[in-house]
Amino acid sequence: MRVDELIQELQDLVADAKTMPLSGGKVIIEADKIYDILDEIQDTLPAEVRQAKNIVADRSQIIAEAKKEADDIIRAAEEKKKQMIDQSEIMREAKAEAAELLNDVKAKASEMRKAANDYVENVMKRTDDAITAQLTELRKTRQNLRITKKS
Repeated sequence: MRVDELIQELQDLVADAKTMPLSGGKVIIEADKIYDILDEIQDTLPAEVRQAKNIVADRSQIIAEAKKEADDIIRAAEEKKKQMIDQSEIMREAKAEAAELLNDVKAKASEMRKAANDYVENVMKRTDDAITAQLTELRKTRQNLRITKKS
């Protein structure tokens, strides 16, 4: 039996007891029955107290484990958030660096194109000058040949 049932049994025993006349409400109860019930309460009480202590200990352990798990989840979420922020920062820096590199490459390509065009223009001018000089020399030589042929 449980302790509360044994206490109820004691209350029933007192309620069902016969009242002594002219005693001011005192009753007669068999002492053996009361002692038996009290013995059962003493036997049952430590088991229930142990069970209650186990329940409280289990509850405390479950709460502690849940708190630890919640802390672990929060810690993992914070770490993930930090990693994501770091990755985002890395991506932003990489994009900025890539844009700067692209601008540098475009500027260098433009410089190289201009230098190549200047070089080709210079070579073509020298070639043109050389050809013009050669053509002028050729024309003079032909002119001299014509003059020599006539004389």
